[in-house]
Amino acid sequence: MLNYVWIALLFLGIGAALTTDIIDNNQNKFHNNKRITVKVYFKDGIEKDLYIKINSDVTVSKNEFNKIFSKNINSDLTFNSVVTFDKDTTSAKANLIITDGMPDVVKSIAKASGKDNDINATIYFNNGNASIIFEKVSFINLKNVTNAALEYAGIAVNIALGLIGIMALWIGIMKVAEDAGLIKVIAKVVKPLTKWLFPNVPSDHPAMGSMIMNISANMLGLGNAATPFGLKAMEELEELNPKKGTATNAMCTFLAINTAGITLIPATAIAVRAAAGSSDPAIIIGTSLFASFCATIAGIFSAKLFEKFPLKKGEFKIWLKENSKFFTILFLLIAVVLIFSFTGFGKSVASTFSFINVSSFKTVIQLLSTLAIPLLIVIFLGYGLIKKVKVYEQFVEGAKEGFQIAIKIIPYLVAMLVAIGIFRAGGAMEWLKFVVQPVTDFIGMPVDALPMALMRPLSGSGSLGIMAEIISVHGPDSFIGILTSTFYGSTETTFYVLALYFGAVNIKKTRHALPAGLIADITGILAAVFIVRLLFV
Repeated sequence: MLNYVWIALLFLGIGAALTTDIIDNNQNKFHNNKRITVKVYFKDGIEKDLYIKINSDVTVSKNEFNKIFSKNINSDLTFNSVVTFDKDTTSAKANLIITDGMPDVVKSIAKASGKDNDINATIYFNNGNASIIFEKVSFINLKNVTNAALEYAGIAVNIALGLIGIMALWIGIMKVAEDAGLIKVIAKVVKPLTKWLFPNVPSDHPAMGSMIMNISANMLGLGNAATPFGLKAMEELEELNPKKGTATNAMCTFLAINTAGITLIPATAIAVRAAAGSSDPAIIIGTSLFASFCATIAGIFSAKLFEKFPLKKGEFKIWLKENSKFFTILFLLIAVVLIFSFTGFGKSVASTFSFINVSSFKTVIQLLSTLAIPLLIVIFLGYGLIKKVKVYEQFVEGAKEGFQIAIKIIPYLVAMLVAIGIFRAGGAMEWLKFVVQPVTDFIGMPVDALPMALMRPLSGSGSLGIMAEIISVHGPDSFIGILTSTFYGSTETTFYVLALYFGAVNIKKTRHALPAGLIADITGILAAVFIVRLLFV
């Protein structure tokens, strides 16, 4: 499944870029070879008998710019530039400096040459008048695709290298805890739940403890600790795998929980909101927890359902009977959601709990998050000392293993992140937005929030940038500002997680992991729209 998605991301990105470039070239979108009337002011004067570089201001009137580029700017454009005369004074080469306030079409012309901050142009002088021709622009989207492929390949390697120290630390500590028997103790405590979630994994197996630690770290927002635990869990699950290279049911269920991204406090989203001047940055704690909880339920349900396919005759009834308790809980949750949606009961309940101090809750969770890592180190290593484990030697052995895992995942990260970069840079995201928009209009999601919903499963940094931009335009406490913050706090980057975790153990056949993860993402988005509309509209 992941193979088809990967190749689709590549082909759609390149196809969108090529199609858009052909259309732009046929329509001459950037008005290549078209003269634009300008005014040139030479700051230091000019001696016409000298062929020199002169600092200048080149100004394009707003009327001239709007007429040629069919835009609607409100003021004249002035470029700081260096004008260089060659053989005569009837024409000159100019290097125009681009500033942040310039129109997008100007920035696009600058990017076409591989630079973001200047444009090369030719200025023509005739009887006191001046006109300019910008450098020729062609196949700009394909150039963006090329740049994105190289950029994201570097990002992938940097991510993997950045994981080396973290992996070495936590796998080393886990090795000590495993040898001391602490992981088995933890697994035994939550055995009733894990036995249902992962029936094919022995309750005393090290994989169980690693999965528990990963899920717990994610809930506390400790991404740096969660990733090593998760990679270790995948490695240990692969040891139990009878079909090497093919994902097991336990792997798919575990990753479905991961991609749901249930977190008690979405620290990054809260930080962005606080930086944008929100009057209550932590207001998304409740909405994110609700949405991510719904996503987790959907992810688990999907994984449990898909693992039974293809079903033989009579097996479906048996499966329903085995999971009757789970379905009862699920249907009750759905009933509650429907009651809240169509009776207005939700707002009444929300107002009842208005006495809860969100700021105090946030402080408690932040305190737990701050203390969690030091406490884990002390408890794990301290337990090892009590059990007379050679903590230093075992830590070093685990750290070596962590180093090897971090290096192993580089090719998988490069493959996935490059595909995502090409998909974004080529403009395929706009195509997807066009296809999905009728559905989002139907459920009441603002069109401006759609890019965030589409980007979240693909890229963490990309979705963070979109969220920050939306908040800066609409405000952190607006409906769309709260909604996009909830999106970020209640779902995960599914494709990155799958590439990272499956790559660590060389899984090529991912089975139903991707569909279950995407269902969790979609459920999280829908739940976020529901709860934010319920409470803030």
